[in-house]
Amino acid sequence: MPLSILLPLVVLGIAAIGVLLHLSGQSRRFDIADAAVARREWLRHWPGDTVRAVHLAGGAALVETAQGLGILRAFGADTTAHRLTGLTERGLALRLSFGDFAAPDATLPLPERDRAAWLALWREHHA
Repeated sequence: MPLSILLPLVVLGIAAIGVLLHLSGQSRRFDIADAAVARREWLRHWPGDTVRAVHLAGGAALVETAQGLGILRAFGADTTAHRLTGLTERGLALRLSFGDFAAPDATLPLPERDRAAWLALWREHHA
C-alpha cells in the first residue's frame, strides 16, 4: 500500500480511537468520592495492607494503615498510592515525600483545616 494512503489511514484511525475513548467517558478524571472508594483503591495498590482510617481532602486521601500513612491521589482516569516518608507544610500546601526514586516528592494544596489535621496525624504516627 502506498505511503500516501497508509499514513492518513493510521492518523485517522488513531484520532478515531481517541475520540471514541473520550466520548465513552474513558478520559474522565478519577473521582475519589468517599472513604469506601479510597479504601478499595488503596487495597488495589497495596493488597496486603490493613486500612484503619481514610481522610479525604483536596481530591486526595490520607490513608492510615497498620503499615503507616499513605496518600492516594487521582492520576488521570486511575489512581496512584504511595506510602509517606515525609509530610511538611509549605505555604498553603503540604509537601509529600515518598522515599521512592520512581515517585518524586509532590505538593498538595489543601485548605488550612485539612492541612492541620493531616499534619497532626503525621506527628501522631511519628512521635
